[in-house]
Amino acid sequence: MQFALVTSEALMDLELYRSFTQRLRARLETDTRVLGLVAVGSMAELGRTPDTWSDHDFFVITVPGAQESFRQDLGWLPDSEHIVLKVRETAHGLKVLYDDGHLLEFAIFDEAELHLAKVNDYRVLFDRTRLEAGLSHLRTKSAAEASSVDVERSFALFLSALLVGAGRTARGEVLSGSSFIKQHALGHLLRILTHRAPTESQTRLDNLDPFRRFEREFPDQGRTLHHLLLLEPGHCARQLLSFAEEQLAHRMERYPARAVQVIRNQLESWGGTV
Repeated sequence: MQFALVTSEALMDLELYRSFTQRLRARLETDTRVLGLVAVGSMAELGRTPDTWSDHDFFVITVPGAQESFRQDLGWLPDSEHIVLKVRETAHGLKVLYDDGHLLEFAIFDEAELHLAKVNDYRVLFDRTRLEAGLSHLRTKSAAEASSVDVERSFALFLSALLVGAGRTARGEVLSGSSFIKQHALGHLLRILTHRAPTESQTRLDNLDPFRRFEREFPDQGRTLHHLLLLEPGHCARQLLSFAEEQLAHRMERYPARAVQVIRNQLESWGGTV
């Protein structure tokens, strides 16, 4: 299998991408153990067209008892002889890499297990068992869970992650400290910011991952945050705190100003070591 490039640097050939999708569908449709195939993410092509960085994301729904055989034997995938890496990521899902660098991310469920998934964009490619109602409910449930952000709790977790990260950095545990500051703390902050975004922006963001497409909707904030992530961990923590205060102090009903000041004092007291 080879996905040709339109130019030396640009988009994956969309025809070849769709050809892979069609061949995958055709192979699975001939197997009576398969009840349905669902494209998710950019593979669903709902408002977003796959590009050179897109992988294939999908669910395969099988009859009960057949799931594990599909996870173990990947001969049902197109061009399976070109697979160079496969890894079991979850109880139900795998990542598969082809020798041209193309990645698949998929999960195998029976109908009873499908409720375990989370989904936003999806498109049913074929269906022998009326999956649409269950998937629609799943999307609604996923959206409801994503939108039920406890802002005060998330902000408290943001503050504590900054403190833990800065403390570990000061101790010399720079990798762990950096992870708390630049991943955990930032993740909590982004959940708050995306939760408070206008409705039209929320529809374009990824409600399953607050990091996704943030800078497209909020380019100024995105550039600022990217710049902060390039700083040393301790400096990043102090600047993230200032950024969060600028964004949220006037917008949160119960902004914990005293706690913020305590965190700021602690971060600044460690300023020479982080």
